[in-house]
Amino acid sequence: MRTRRVRRWRSLVLATALVVSIAPSLGASTNPALPNARLTPGATNPAVTPSTIHSTICVVGYTSRIRPAESYTEALKFRQLDSGYNLRGDTHARDYEEDHLVPLEVGGSPSAVANLWPEPRHLLWGASRKDRLEDVLHELVCRGAVSLRVAQRVFETNWIAGYRRYVG
Repeated sequence: MRTRRVRRWRSLVLATALVVSIAPSLGASTNPALPNARLTPGATNPAVTPSTIHSTICVVGYTSRIRPAESYTEALKFRQLDSGYNLRGDTHARDYEEDHLVPLEVGGSPSAVANLWPEPRHLLWGASRKDRLEDVLHELVCRGAVSLRVAQRVFETNWIAGYRRYVG
């Protein structure tokens, strides 16, 4: 009898752990703070690799040298908002930041459309929170505490879950 209860308890614990581990990804497509994964899956910069991080992303001023022109990102933001990539019909450009899903700070592609999206500014999980996670993961990658690929995957999958893990 005791063995059966222990087995049931173990099964319950394992099932609960599985649900908790996949829960962030289940809500990813419905959370307005996360991009549409079909439209914005993310893209990385092939010039940024684990062996080049200390000559690319970990160099002061790197992102400003590779960041695309504002004329490019603003035009893209207007096209994306007009084509339906907006929050509840809000197409006011001022309410969004054209953002890199995989940040330049962790080796995101500077100009790939697959890596750029109109990120809502005025949400609990809006642009400013994502910016904080970008800074934290950039520092961890440059210190060698987190691998480049792990940092990139945080943004490609569910940056809110990453925020909770790495920022708190």
